[in-house]
Amino acid sequence: MKTINVDYIAKAKKLSEEDRDRVLSRMGGKLPKRLQKEKLTVEEAIAIQLELEDEQLQEWRANMAAIQDKVAKAKAKADEKAAKVKTKAAKPVVAKSAPAKKVTPQAKPAAATKAPAKLAPTAKPAVKK
Repeated sequence: MKTINVDYIAKAKKLSEEDRDRVLSRMGGKLPKRLQKEKLTVEEAIAIQLELEDEQLQEWRANMAAIQDKVAKAKAKADEKAAKVKTKAAKPVVAKSAPAKKVTPQAKPAAATKAPAKLAPTAKPAVKK
């Protein structure tokens, strides 16, 4: 377990009864058991809890800063992309025209048409019943 920091013991002693109860209610892990078995005093337990909460707060702040950086980068990228789309839309598109080709109509050769040949119906043999 962690060693108890003197600064946190001083903070624990300065807390009001209500604040002490709030800190004690947030304790988790082995800390309440150690307090219950009287291996720690109430001030020491509160000091350890305060130190743990400060460490968790620092981790949370670091994580939030990383998330905010990612969001800012994503927003900047989206804004940059939107600006590119706007500049492309704002530019007038001038098509280069090729010289017109002279088209001469050509007559299609007449195709020989043949009527399809009719097939002779097949005769079915008579079946007696």
